[in-house]
Amino acid sequence: MEPLSLHFLHEEARGRFIEVGGREVVADYGNAEDAYQAAREAVALHDASYREVLRITGEDRVTFLHGMVTQEVNNLPVGTAAYAALVNVKGAMVADARILKREADLLVDVEPGTGAKVREFLEKYLISEDAELHEATADHGLLRLLGPRTGALLTAVLGTDFAPLPHHATRPGTLAGQDVLLVGNTRLEPHGVDVWVPRAGLEAVWRALRQAGADLGLKPLGFETLELLRVEAGVPRYGQDMVDTTIPLEADLGPSAISYNKGCYIGQEVIARATFRGHMNRKLTGLLLGDVEAAPGTELRRGEKKVGWLTSVVRSPAQGGQRVALGYVHRDSLEPGTELTLAQGPETVKVAALPFKG
Repeated sequence: MEPLSLHFLHEEARGRFIEVGGREVVADYGNAEDAYQAAREAVALHDASYREVLRITGEDRVTFLHGMVTQEVNNLPVGTAAYAALVNVKGAMVADARILKREADLLVDVEPGTGAKVREFLEKYLISEDAELHEATADHGLLRLLGPRTGALLTAVLGTDFAPLPHHATRPGTLAGQDVLLVGNTRLEPHGVDVWVPRAGLEAVWRALRQAGADLGLKPLGFETLELLRVEAGVPRYGQDMVDTTIPLEADLGPSAISYNKGCYIGQEVIARATFRGHMNRKLTGLLLGDVEAAPGTELRRGEKKVGWLTSVVRSPAQGGQRVALGYVHRDSLEPGTELTLAQGPETVKVAALPFKG
């Protein structure tokens, strides 16, 4: 397991560590309820530097990556980001990624444990293009801010008024003597900002954010609470809700990850056929479980017929403390309110639209 660069600081804060994709993450700090409230009402800080990063350089870097992912890269403005899927020739996912387009390179930000897989996939199709792939995880750290006081915190640490960042917009800054890149990330809540930090400067930036956030109610936030926020927002995660047999349209990624106007890319024909058909046989949806305990992978049935399975399960404060889940359900059973049976029963759950309504 690859340890976090800031392991010693998280240990001092009584962090409990787990492994995700071969990398160390902080599960929690013994403050899950406080961290959740901070993310909803104040500001929360999460160390996401377990994520893996590839860097692509060379004159053909943009056109090469454009032909490898489902999202627009050629016309992506410099200084912005985009979310994309990488799919094989059968349209099944290899991974998902956030792409940062900079003046001199592209950064590809992926889930822990998928960096080598993504690099191998890209290198397979890198033949005559002037593009070079670099492992860059060791160069970059990522700190994630969530909550309505994120702007106030960044104003304090940057020394200038912080204007809200739209999703995937970027802005350079200097924080604790480090050159950082701020990236709007509102997938989980409307105020989210990711702070890209040179890995050597992670400690200084983390300490500065903790110190400045003390008067704003800042709490450190572990991976398990981040997962709770993710599921409540109805956002699938590769490795949990999406795997190497998932077609992006099944996970309802749609326009957030797929450009329907770009040129050819690996797997485009399958995606185009499925889009033209107008439906997938199954689709990711929400499920209300009440007090029923169930684990990811639990089968969903309607009568005698298997119609799907669960992928993520959490207990949701926003849903009155009941358990809620993400899962795949056959298109004939997707209507919100439809009752399904868990495995062999007798417990039943109800289909719910995503995102869950708070």
